[in-house]
Amino acid sequence: MNTVVKMVILFIFSQVLNAQESVSYDIIVNVKNIDNNKGKVFVGLFNSKDTFLTKRFNGENSSIQNQSCVVTFKNIPAGTYAISLFHDENENNKMDTNFLGIPSEDYGCSNNATGFMGPPKWKDAKFELSTKTITQTITL
Repeated sequence: MNTVVKMVILFIFSQVLNAQESVSYDIIVNVKNIDNNKGKVFVGLFNSKDTFLTKRFNGENSSIQNQSCVVTFKNIPAGTYAISLFHDENENNKMDTNFLGIPSEDYGCSNNATGFMGPPKWKDAKFELSTKTITQTITL
């Protein structure tokens, strides 16, 4: 009988630990000041400096209404993240650039980070997701 009680307590304890580890939150992205309602906004969520702007952790796209849109990333585990987005005005599913490689479609990053002579840096765009759902408002 003693062994059965110990096993039940161990099982309950392991379930409590698993529940604590699987805590997740939402990240709400409000995009404001879009030039027009044409096309879509592509939003990428990145979870490391090494993959920032190259390999998304998660991605969504949204139609535009009243020159703004909202994208919600659901059930995201606590951690450090950054967001990058662009307005795909011509709906070709990529960010267009000119002959110098400079984007010809509007773009933005979390914390409204901007780059100087290049894309924004991870350190300027990153934010912590640790205790609650958060909202990032990005103005183009």
